[in-house]
Amino acid sequence: MLDHCSISHRGGVVLWSRSFTPEASHVASSATSPVNSLIREALIEGRTAEQKYEKDGYAVKWTFFNDLELIFVVAYQRILQLAYVDDLLTAMKALFIKLFEPFLTTFVASLHAMNTGNSTPSSKNGDTSWNFAKAFDGWDGVFDKLLKTFEDKAAQERKSRFRPQARAIQVESESPSEDDSTVPTESPDVTQDEQQIARNVQALKNRLRGRGGRHGGRVAPRADSGASGPNSESESGKRKTKSKTQRKWGDEVPTESDMATLDFSLDKPDAGMDGRLASDLRSLVDSASLGTRTKDGLYEVKDWDFGNNGDASVIAKALTREASQRSTSSLGALGSLFARLTGSKVLTEQDLKPVLEGMKQHLMKKNVAKEIADKVCESVGEGLVGKKVGGFQTTSNTVRSALSASLTSILTPKTSTDLLLSIRTKLSSPSQRRVPYSITFVGVNGVGKSTNLSKVCFWLIQNNLRVLIAACDTFRSGAVEQLRVHVRNLSMLGVDGATDSKGRVELFEKGYGKDAAAIAKEAIAHAKENGFDVVLIDTAGRMQDNEPLMRALAKLVTVNSPDKILFVGEALVGNEAVDQLTKFDRALRDFSSASSGKSRGIDGMLVTKWDTVDDKVGAALSMTYVTGQPIIFVGCGQTYTDLRQLRVDSVVQAILSD
Repeated sequence: MLDHCSISHRGGVVLWSRSFTPEASHVASSATSPVNSLIREALIEGRTAEQKYEKDGYAVKWTFFNDLELIFVVAYQRILQLAYVDDLLTAMKALFIKLFEPFLTTFVASLHAMNTGNSTPSSKNGDTSWNFAKAFDGWDGVFDKLLKTFEDKAAQERKSRFRPQARAIQVESESPSEDDSTVPTESPDVTQDEQQIARNVQALKNRLRGRGGRHGGRVAPRADSGASGPNSESESGKRKTKSKTQRKWGDEVPTESDMATLDFSLDKPDAGMDGRLASDLRSLVDSASLGTRTKDGLYEVKDWDFGNNGDASVIAKALTREASQRSTSSLGALGSLFARLTGSKVLTEQDLKPVLEGMKQHLMKKNVAKEIADKVCESVGEGLVGKKVGGFQTTSNTVRSALSASLTSILTPKTSTDLLLSIRTKLSSPSQRRVPYSITFVGVNGVGKSTNLSKVCFWLIQNNLRVLIAACDTFRSGAVEQLRVHVRNLSMLGVDGATDSKGRVELFEKGYGKDAAAIAKEAIAHAKENGFDVVLIDTAGRMQDNEPLMRALAKLVTVNSPDKILFVGEALVGNEAVDQLTKFDRALRDFSSASSGKSRGIDGMLVTKWDTVDDKVGAALSMTYVTGQPIIFVGCGQTYTDLRQLRVDSVVQAILSD
């Protein structure tokens, strides 16, 4: 049974709607209705390739009629398996267009005229064509008959599936066997003495033990046997007293002074090291990668720009050529695909099928995950079917604009990416005691969480914020020492003309093998007591399928409630990005809600190794599409200044480039 059905224009005008229950009518009139959520979270963001949208126990399906910019929507209880909904939408669209096409054409034309400021006085004063109840008179009856037809057909199919089984049961029950000889009887000869069976089994075991098994070998003494040789006690004593010998370096055991010399994680100033330290510090900061300062004195990292700005997109170059020089061979990869759509016509699915297939291959070459490439192409195709185009240039512009608009809509952040503004807003909020802003870095093994955490720390220090780094990776050997080296280096780097940053960054660590959630909690308390502004929480890398480690990470999030959870992923990851992000986000939400009742997921991404992919930046599209969360930073080098911000137009240009 359906709950709600509606027909509306893409401009937001509802032409017709029907709710089938009082509860559905109440939900449909609220701002949080499934249809409104569909428009906000799927249609506006360009996620129209999904076959079904689910929200608050409802399942929503839809279809478009692009020529008149209409949307047909059906909502029903998610628990119901209504197989006829797709066919109902198709039939409803065909009937509605067939019955009311003249009125719909006039309505859409007048709507466009009003938007462009060319509306007539009659349309401004409210013409009768805007009276939807009168214009669609009789549609309720047509829809009821159509719905009843599909519901009856579905009921007949359900009955036909169960009828053969019921008939077989009935035939079996109506023809009982009257031959007593067919009833199986248990022969008394079959029953054997259980004690005799047990004795036979024991005798067989004894015989095999005495002969040493099938090969007749000698039986090895049992490990738990109490018998032992005369020297067993002395040998066990030797084994207990024997210990692992310390590793020798050359011919001598290293002394404490040797070990201290080899330990580079501690700050040991030396009179002769000033020149070397200055040289080392210069190698940690790339002056060409330094950000800029605003008029307010804030330090901003540079934006990532697509390197081939001089060479515009292949499609754009194709559009600037003379008409006589337009040929398929002279176009680039995407231009040759769009060149197949020529002439003035209404685009159909058959016309777009080869173009969309080529578009999908192009996106996959740009490192977009296959699943995401399929959905993006389906979304673009749905928006183009039924569009009227004329000539090659119009067709190319239409297809390119649709793809560019879809990519821009997906990549455009839905929440603020100004992390510095969020930090200053929390620190300036009136409260009895200032609470530091906490950021947790999560991700799989080896993606560069600690390295890029130090880059973020450098950016925060340059903005005159005191930072405490919490070493919560208590598993990986050298994780604490790595952060200790970063803190030492960052303390020696200058800030806005100062000679060093001592006191602006510190490390909070409790060693290895401890509870990461408890360490993070102590670090936040320490930061609160000592006036730190930001706490950066480093966590151990873990695979997304490791449930115990994901539960431990969810515990850290639940106990400490960080202000921001950043997922650190590689730009090289490709198809794996979808699996990593989906499972990380789902595990965090499921395990955190199970323990505290409050669901927490990933709030943003930091993509590392961005400098290794050139224009194959599809991982950014895949990650943003999966979570709907923005990419805060990208890491593009080995120095503390190699941190960049992404601009949507640059990413779109890189993806569309040949």
